[in-house]
Amino acid sequence: MFEKILIANRGEIALRIQRACREMGIKTVVVHSEADREAKYVKLADESVCIGPAPSAKSYLHVPAIIAAAEVTDAQAIHPGYGFLSENADFAERVEESGFVFIGPRPDTIRQMGDKVAAKNAMIAAGVPCVPGSDGALPEDGEEIIRTAQRIGYPVIIKAAGGGGGRGMRVVHTEAALLNAVDMTRTEAGAAFGNPTVYMEKYLQLPRHIEIQVLADEYGNAIYLGERDCSMQRRHQKIIEEAPAPGITDEERQRIGEACAEACRRIGYRGAGTFEFLYENGEFYFIEMNTRVQVEHPVTEMITGIDIVQEQIRIAAGEKLRYTQDDVKLSGHAIECRINAEDPFTFVPSPGKIDGYHPAGGPGIRIDSHIYQGYTVPPNYDSMVGKVIAYGDTRDQALARMRIALSEMAISGIKTNIPLHQELLLDSAFIRGGTSIHYLEERLAQKKEH
Repeated sequence: MFEKILIANRGEIALRIQRACREMGIKTVVVHSEADREAKYVKLADESVCIGPAPSAKSYLHVPAIIAAAEVTDAQAIHPGYGFLSENADFAERVEESGFVFIGPRPDTIRQMGDKVAAKNAMIAAGVPCVPGSDGALPEDGEEIIRTAQRIGYPVIIKAAGGGGGRGMRVVHTEAALLNAVDMTRTEAGAAFGNPTVYMEKYLQLPRHIEIQVLADEYGNAIYLGERDCSMQRRHQKIIEEAPAPGITDEERQRIGEACAEACRRIGYRGAGTFEFLYENGEFYFIEMNTRVQVEHPVTEMITGIDIVQEQIRIAAGEKLRYTQDDVKLSGHAIECRINAEDPFTFVPSPGKIDGYHPAGGPGIRIDSHIYQGYTVPPNYDSMVGKVIAYGDTRDQALARMRIALSEMAISGIKTNIPLHQELLLDSAFIRGGTSIHYLEERLAQKKEH
């Protein structure tokens, strides 16, 4: 087992990884920007290294500084968390070439899954159901593009192969608008991602976002830890996540879970990962694979009792998976609300000093957050300042506990989106469960009109 791990991230996930390491008796090195000097996890770390000024390009994305920090502190492995460099194959490669262990999949796996076209081809080969679409990148020939769209059926969506985070995509409803949309998306993709390659998929009207959490070791063992529903989204950013997904049967879960575990074995996957699907009319359609730990991993931990971050560390250290599929038992229900430092209704970021903080507590409540009274939320990074996770024997109990937790939680000095969560937890469609990925945006638009 590693004696010392460098955490190449910030915020709540840096603290989460640090807690996993401390529990395992592993020393931690935290890298931080000048803006994060006063962060809780920096104060709690065995060692900390400032790697640059506030802008992430000069700190958290600055690979030579991170590698140098690992060298001067004699760390053995680097955990990338999520975001930043976590799915950067070149970074993973540099980590390994520099003599450290990258806590995540092999660089070539990250590269394969990061290219949406390559990922889809790998999934089709492994028998994972995919959204009907073009066979790889769209050609230059306009006639052929039109034929592809006719075969798939309108509406279609044009996506950038190197895209992500909801950027580089266009929905097309008619043949007349098709070629222009393809050209515009190509131009945008080239500018934003340095890769003008685009592909086409069927556009699903009211899908849900359901994802499968997997763990796999380097000895060909792979398991799935059930599914999460992450359909409550705004601008492709998840806001509320839950596990298990309402209305998914044991049979459906087993069918899609087995397909994902088999795909891991086929591609030689190593570590924790998530298969993301759109789900509509009882059918799953693969959209992408995240080759890292996800923001919403706690809801899966709550219903399985498995510490996903500790398992990532064990797998990276060369250990065999400690669980078989038969060991995985889903129990109860968990819901997570992402707490963002932003206006709850205009979504304008609200950085600044937290002059009052009272976290929620009570049965079944878990808070993953790095904030404290007197902490200043910097304006340079993502607005998420924490997560509230509520667990209950039933979904109704989890919902009730979350409502209580949010009513008790007090953060002053900055604005947060807690009022939005409180509204959603009383929303009749959300209480029923199974809303589509468009539900929140439509609800917000209607509210604006009134």
